[in-house]
Amino acid sequence: MTDDGVESVRTPLERDFSQRPLTLVIGFLVLHGVFLLALIPSFLGGAAIGDLSLYRAWVESSMDTGIWRGIQAPWVYPLGAIAPMGLADSLGPLLFPLLWFLLTVVLNALSIAVLTDFGRKASGFTAAWWWLLVIFILSPVGLFRLEGIVAPLVIIALVLLARRPILAGVLLAVATWIKVWPVAVILAVIAAGRHWLAVTVGAAIVSLGIVGLGLGLGGSLMTLTSFVSDQSDRGLQLEAPISTPWVWMAALGRPGSIIFQNTSLATREVDGQGAAAAAALMTPLMLIAVTLIFALIVSARRREPDSADLLMHGALALTCALVVFNKVGSPQYMLWIAPVVVVGLFHDAQRWRTPSYLVLAIAVMTTLIFPVFYMPLAAGNIGAVLLLTVRNALLVVLFGWAVWRLWRLAAPAVTAASDLDTAGGGRGGQGSARRLLGYPALVSAGPSSIAGWSPLSIADTGQKTLPR
Repeated sequence: MTDDGVESVRTPLERDFSQRPLTLVIGFLVLHGVFLLALIPSFLGGAAIGDLSLYRAWVESSMDTGIWRGIQAPWVYPLGAIAPMGLADSLGPLLFPLLWFLLTVVLNALSIAVLTDFGRKASGFTAAWWWLLVIFILSPVGLFRLEGIVAPLVIIALVLLARRPILAGVLLAVATWIKVWPVAVILAVIAAGRHWLAVTVGAAIVSLGIVGLGLGLGGSLMTLTSFVSDQSDRGLQLEAPISTPWVWMAALGRPGSIIFQNTSLATREVDGQGAAAAAALMTPLMLIAVTLIFALIVSARRREPDSADLLMHGALALTCALVVFNKVGSPQYMLWIAPVVVVGLFHDAQRWRTPSYLVLAIAVMTTLIFPVFYMPLAAGNIGAVLLLTVRNALLVVLFGWAVWRLWRLAAPAVTAASDLDTAGGGRGGQGSARRLLGYPALVSAGPSSIAGWSPLSIADTGQKTLPR
């Protein structure tokens, strides 16, 4: 698609490669086959890499003692996180890593199938290939943490939102009860979409069912909601955007500024003058940012009702706020942002080029930070600190871009109309943001494709970091 809204001419080879279902299936199988080959040694030995060792230990401990985290005891995760962990442990602890991997593969496959409508929707192929690339880049965290389960659920829910809003609400609620961050997407739907009531009903049904199950199994409201406050006393984690000044002070040897191992939480944190105050401020600042963004979405909706563009930019802004204003900042948090960008590309590949490039750069730097250069970073290596600084700066840029897009949508009609014309190729351009959520989106599916997957070394640094 050119800037003037005219379909660009592509060769048959380009068109076939980017839009042939068989090519996409081969790409999917090659990628996950590479993962399988890399992980076979650990599967044969029953070894759990990364956070999977913690997940397995939690389930085994609960089965031995009869005391389940999140029900009878406080937990860092919502109650729903027990489901994928229990499923992976259903055939015993030795097969836990293999079953977790297979569960991830199945969910990734479903997300690709829904994006492309099982190969029938040409406009979904660009988003599908981009998602496969992100899965590859972020595989050191995506394969071994809950985000690898939650991210495809969010993609499926957002794609199905227009046609199956209640089902979308159910999926978003399930994802939120596994890992809290999809609540940002639910808030965006409530603020922006005409399907907010159906989504709320679906989410409420799931939530009531999970809470009722927890109470019926002997839990209390205090333990069921313990994930909200369980990590409230944490300090500034090494990789968080807000931690960057203290990381530099520690790296440059400023007295009183240090990078240290928090043994009780099994993670690296920073400390120094003002660090404790900054950590205490981050949660209130996050709540303020989320509130202001929610209000901005509502304001934009008055002029741009039922717009998929509004919904997706709102979801991106809210999700980025949870990352930028977070005092934790774990590497898997990039998988909070990626699903929103995937569905943004699904709706309008042209308009979402900028965030897609930003997220790819952020993902590459995140994997370089962890696991590749994590130990040099913890030691205060200047090169590693500079890499972290650039990554965190790009996160802030992405957040600013999303808020700016929302601001343009909420701006007076003359400004917004001008923006639509320039970004979407005129009133009739395929890039128009006025896509009603009840109708299919027309997307320019350019010759964006990924070939030649290369193996990724799945590194285990030995750091038993507490899953965040």
